[in-house]
Formats: sequence, structure tokens, C-alpha cells
Amino acid sequence: MAKREEILTAALDVIARNGYRRTSVRELADAVGLSQAGLLHYFSSKEELFQEILRKRDEVDASAFESMHESPIEGFFAVIRHNSEVPGLVQLYAQVSTEAGDPDHPAREFFIERYKQFRAMFSQLIRDEQAAGRIDADLDADRIANLFLAAADGLQTQWMLDPSIDMADHVAYLWQLVTRA
Repeated sequence: MAKREEILTAALDVIARNGYRRTSVRELADAVGLSQAGLLHYFSSKEELFQEILRKRDEVDASAFESMHESPIEGFFAVIRHNSEVPGLVQLYAQVSTEAGDPDHPAREFFIERYKQFRAMFSQLIRDEQAAGRIDADLDADRIANLFLAAADGLQTQWMLDPSIDMADHVAYLWQLVTRA
């Protein structure tokens, strides 16, 4: 398990620095002193490796940003701002999440569960804000949560094509619109 974690941590750095398309399994293996076969010994396939890199990214982001901010929404904005600093990981996420649309893709269940967890977490945030009187209680918390995730993913795609787009600023503006009571 320790070597697997070392591989995932190194992969985050290599892909963030070089980009998803310019990172090979060989380069990831070299970063941790393994052969390609040795690296893939820890994962059932290249697809599982990339899925686990994304899972590790989520863990790192959650621990780094949620505890640093007064509110969960500020942590969410911070993660989005951080994404602009790691374009290779954004590319990896966009590529693998799109491929996971195929019912036979190995990462499909990972993304289904990830979206389910994020929707539930964000829906609860909306409900908490509604209970505090900061969001209209008549709004559907589950639909708003889904719209925020769609906006964040869509803005990432736009940002990859035009890096001048400030993803966090746009999502923060959407939050301002929703929190107008």
C-alpha cells in the first residue's frame, strides 16, 4: 500500500507539471524507480492507474482546502482556483470522465459514485444555507447542487480552451445569484 500511495503522489506531481497527454506510464514509473511492468503490478490496468490518480487528487484537495476555509463553499472555490494551477490534472479528469461515459469503461463506477457523493455533499450545503435563511427555501437543493457541478465541469472545459477564463470567479458569481434572498 505504501508503494501504491508513493506512485499516486508522484503521479499527481508529474501529470500536474507535464500534462496528461505528455505523461507516459514509463515516466510515472521512472519517477518512483520502477519499470513500467513494476508500476502496473500495483494496478490492474492503465485505466485503473489514472482512476486512482483522480481519486488521490480528490483526497489531497479535500484535506488541503476544506480545513483551510471558514465555509465549505469557500473550500469549493479554493479547489477550483487550485485547478488552474494543475492543468494536467484537469486534462486527465476531463479525458477520463468523458471516456467513463462508455458503459464498459473501468472508471465508470468511480465517476458515478463520485458525482453521487459530490451531489449529496453540495445538496446538504444548500439545505444548510436554506435553513440559515441565506438561500430561498423554495429552491430545489438537489437540482442546484447538480447545476453547480455541471457549471464547474463545463467551466473547466472552457478554461482548457481559453485559460483567461476565471473558473472560480464564475462559480462564485453563480453562488451569489443563488444566495440572493
